Amino acid sequence: MNKIHLAFAVLCISNVIVHATEKNANTENKTHTKLMVGSRPYPADQVELSFIRTLHGGVQYVLAKSTNNVELINLIQAHLSTSAEQFKRGDFSVAELMHGFIMPGLAQLKLAKPDDIKFEYRALENGGKIHYSSDYPQFVSALHEWLEARAREHSNTDIPDHKLQHLTNSD
Repeated sequence: MNKIHLAFAVLCISNVIVHATEKNANTENKTHTKLMVGSRPYPADQVELSFIRTLHGGVQYVLAKSTNNVELINLIQAHLSTSAEQFKRGDFSVAELMHGFIMPGLAQLKLAKPDDIKFEYRALENGGKIHYSSDYPQFVSALHEWLEARAREHSNTDIPDHKLQHLTNSD
């Protein structure tokens, strides 16, 4: 009889632990989502995000779904311009806040010295883009890992006209 009580107690404790773990995972996921929304000044459902791998790094596009939404386009452009400037200084704190501290490629990117990686922002008619590039293989690899992880996280939108621009060696 004692063994039955012990087995029942172990079973009950296991269920409590599993339930607490699931609840914690849900809370962390909700917290992560809130951080992403709070770090991005525009609503995700009103933009198209695209991360394209290139020979020397990659390109990130953020485009307004509505080309008439000037306020949204201005928010996108301000956010990308600020992000590119922060990245140039080696400041990836907003990226860490949005995507987590263990995002693929991020640790390597943070080791780069100024000018090891180029972060070039450009305003577009319907949003903006950041072109990421390096001549150093370890940073090219890190950029690829980082951009691919972001593409998986953000439901990468296929933007054929933009992709075609980056299939040459002149990226």
